[in-house]
Amino acid sequence: MKYLISETTREERELIVKKALAISLTGANMPTDDVLELANDYIEGRKELAEIEELVINKYKESE
Repeated sequence: MKYLISETTREERELIVKKALAISLTGANMPTDDVLELANDYIEGRKELAEIEELVINKYKESE
């Protein structure tokens, strides 16, 4: 499956995010507002998944 913004439509990105959130909710807490905002940035084509991954990793490194 393709995940790059240039290779997907907004609708495809929305489905990708919905599936990922559904999987993450299995036995876990609701994602934070920050995480949901990052997911929306991907859906709207503002940030690639690799960029979001880096932001999340850096955020958790800083909190340690």
